[in-house]
Amino acid sequence: MAFAVASDEVLGTFVPVAVYWIYSGIYVLLGDFKEYRLHTKAEEDAKNVVSKSTVVKGVLVQQAFQIVVSLSLFTAVSDDSGRKPPEGSSFLKVAIQFAVAMFVLDTWQYFIHRYMHINKSLYKHIHSKHHTLVVPYAYGALYNHPLEGLLLDTVGGALSFVVSGMTPRTGIFFFCFATVKTVDDHCGLWLPGNLLHLFFSNNTAYHDVHHQLYGTKYNFSQPFFVTWDRVLGTYMPYSIEKREEGGFEVRPIKVKS
Repeated sequence: MAFAVASDEVLGTFVPVAVYWIYSGIYVLLGDFKEYRLHTKAEEDAKNVVSKSTVVKGVLVQQAFQIVVSLSLFTAVSDDSGRKPPEGSSFLKVAIQFAVAMFVLDTWQYFIHRYMHINKSLYKHIHSKHHTLVVPYAYGALYNHPLEGLLLDTVGGALSFVVSGMTPRTGIFFFCFATVKTVDDHCGLWLPGNLLHLFFSNNTAYHDVHHQLYGTKYNFSQPFFVTWDRVLGTYMPYSIEKREEGGFEVRPIKVKS
């Protein structure tokens, strides 16, 4: 099937990519606001063992995979009968589709993500690439091994789309929202008035715990809720404290092994 230049399928494929770079770019502009950082700039430079140019290249590779899989998926599930898809969906229907998609994506990513930590070979050769960013930042959110990106994000996104039954048009909004949420979780800033922090306990500080050495066995949930961590005992509580020199510090609260 050939796609129209501005079809919902094309927009659903490319708009989330644009949103990723635009939204993370905003955080880059805010990145020097030391009063909101969870780690100092010195810590970021010292602890992260990969260059920012390498991170950009790695993210672009993963997004290229996502584009190919997304277009292939839309081709497979699109209506070839020549009939126009029904226009409009009720708010309730879309809300239910969002809820189902969020649950499916959270479930898929929790168990795949956790297994990548349990399996030493997978962690060493694949998932450890993402953890080279000990101090996360916004545009490093999708810095993964290509296989991890394909399995965790691309396949997870495809499953959430298919299982929820959402249309390509609804998918535009869902995947843009998921992209914004993922970038926000990795931004490394604790900004006042952040609405995502108000509505989601799976947030910047929560995910920062997972990126630290003490938290690699905890806080696997992403990108929306912390449900699976709480249910399966992998939730690590924490507190957020102000640093004297400015900014914030995430302090883990010890849990039983």
